[in-house]
Amino acid sequence: FISMVFLIAIGLISLWSLSIETYTLFYKQLLWVILGFALFGIVSFFDFRIFKNYGGTILGLYFISILALILLIIFGAKTRGVTGWFRLEGFAIQPVEFTKLILIVLFAKYFSKRHVEIYQVRHIIISGLYVLLPTALVMLQPDLGSAMILIILWISITLFSGIKVKHFLSVLAILSLVGVLGWTTILKPYQKERIVSFINPYADPSGSGYNIIQSLIAVGSGGIWGKGIGQGPQSHLLFLPEAETDFLFAAFVEEWGFFGGFLLVLIFLFVVWRIGEIGKNAAGNYGKFICLGAVLVLGAQFLFNVGSNLGFYPVIGVTFPFFSYGGSSL
Repeated sequence: FISMVFLIAIGLISLWSLSIETYTLFYKQLLWVILGFALFGIVSFFDFRIFKNYGGTILGLYFISILALILLIIFGAKTRGVTGWFRLEGFAIQPVEFTKLILIVLFAKYFSKRHVEIYQVRHIIISGLYVLLPTALVMLQPDLGSAMILIILWISITLFSGIKVKHFLSVLAILSLVGVLGWTTILKPYQKERIVSFINPYADPSGSGYNIIQSLIAVGSGGIWGKGIGQGPQSHLLFLPEAETDFLFAAFVEEWGFFGGFLLVLIFLFVVWRIGEIGKNAAGNYGKFICLGAVLVLGAQFLFNVGSNLGFYPVIGVTFPFFSYGGSSL
């Protein structure tokens, strides 16, 4: 808990630095932090096993999330080419962030109940259908990053639950086919450019490779100790795009240096490690699977976000958990 608070506090300081003229982002995120802690306190009084004992509750939440994703495509606001948010009075809600949590609990219930017979291929198919519907709706937005997180969650939990190797290889073959179809029919041109530019961003330095190049410049210019709070030219002179969300890590390292970035990563890894330890000590498989799901979602988002900031992965629009700006994510 203390480590999570540190991450949130560091994120708020970074947002304060980025919005030094109006502090709009800082105050918005601060409001989300207060709301988040209020919900945190309320939810902590509930027994998490209610979703295991009363399966209809989590199924109801699952179908509500599916309905929200459908309504989003019809009524949602488009931002940077993605229809991923409901906008209301200056605030935005991103339904897919809640879908991630719901799928974690749903998979925990499903696989803990069928842990002994998970080798049967029908359980792979049924669990795959649970993730297929929200993933397809998210791809229609199109939000490649969130769709990949949902697929990674399903594959990893299925693998850890004890399926046969041949069944897992069959799943990979199907996903490869889906990936080929997605590349040819679903992905937008700008998303393809992001993936291609990741291989060689300097092939189009002022176009598809611009974001990665500016991020690398920001990270490199920070040196060991950084330029100081509010002193990062890449972010403050607006060379670094989406500095408050996708590239907040790069903006942070520019101001706090390698030392600050290293500490930030250590704090986050400690949070993930503690969740894993809680899972190891959980009394039953249900609690273990919930912790595993949390580690997978948070860990995958962290790898994609930091990896894209350092040029290891394509830019797919995933936030750094507890650190980047974003109310629904927080």
